[in-house]
Amino acid sequence: MIHTPVCDLFQIRHPIMLGGMAGSTSVPLVAAVSNAGGLGTLGIARTPAEQIQPQIGAIREGTKHPFGVNFLLFLAREPALDAALKTRPPVFSAAWARADQDLTSLFGRAHDAGSKVMYMVGTVPEALRAKAAGADVIVAQGTEGGGHVGWMASMTLLPMIVDAVGSTPVVAAGGIADGRGLAAALALGAQGALLGTRFLATKESPLHPNFKQAVLDSDGHDTVLTEIPDVARDNVWPGAMARALRNEFIERWAGREWELRARQPEAAAALQKAQESGDAKNASLLIGQDAGLIRDIPPAGELVERIVAEAGAVLKGRLPKLVR
Repeated sequence: MIHTPVCDLFQIRHPIMLGGMAGSTSVPLVAAVSNAGGLGTLGIARTPAEQIQPQIGAIREGTKHPFGVNFLLFLAREPALDAALKTRPPVFSAAWARADQDLTSLFGRAHDAGSKVMYMVGTVPEALRAKAAGADVIVAQGTEGGGHVGWMASMTLLPMIVDAVGSTPVVAAGGIADGRGLAAALALGAQGALLGTRFLATKESPLHPNFKQAVLDSDGHDTVLTEIPDVARDNVWPGAMARALRNEFIERWAGREWELRARQPEAAAALQKAQESGDAKNASLLIGQDAGLIRDIPPAGELVERIVAEAGAVLKGRLPKLVR
């Protein structure tokens, strides 16, 4: 078993966390990861305030183990934040704050609710901002990850943030899909790994089966950093690009973003139809380069155990043989 200080902090058995992907996490997926000894996290960035407490209640019915809730702070509204904090979640996870948002006050509210605070960043300055605001754990997210990311790769970003934040624990995210990735993250100074794309391809994932198959079919090279999904939805993120599957939807608008803006309502309606029908060619599939490492759709709990076993084999078996 691999045990790091983050395991003690969050009271989990394994240093593996489910990314709080809004719209791509669910109560069954969160409970499955937490029951397996990891940290399941529910993405509630777009969840109406009145639905938050029932969903968190359902998680508590599905697991007796710690879990988290995740907010995209530039989208967060006070009623939703209040509803989540009233439930006293074990972990309050967040990312993508605007420059003018008061992280210190928000993290203080989360601590008052009994929650540990985990904040995801893509730059050293943002990591230092989160540390100064009182974050208990920093997630260093590399650009290889799916969804909204920054510009620097995990191999360089992670040790830079580890060095910058000192005693504050760091968790790695972006491009990690198996035990080799977890072992590499630990070698670079992380105390755990947060996975998104890998958990999309699990039995408990709420994704349409066609979208799960698209993850399996991807070789990782067919992802691209783009603003097209955000332009289509008329939803601008602060300083982020979206890593998405380069499908017909992306190809249709690549180089024609100016026209996409002019036809945004029409494009948004078509995109929504594709999402609902499972049309993988015309939907927005936010997946990472690590899709090229994903070849099956296991139960989430089984996946957690597999990753831990693989990482243990690397750390105890292969690496010690290289040292004389």
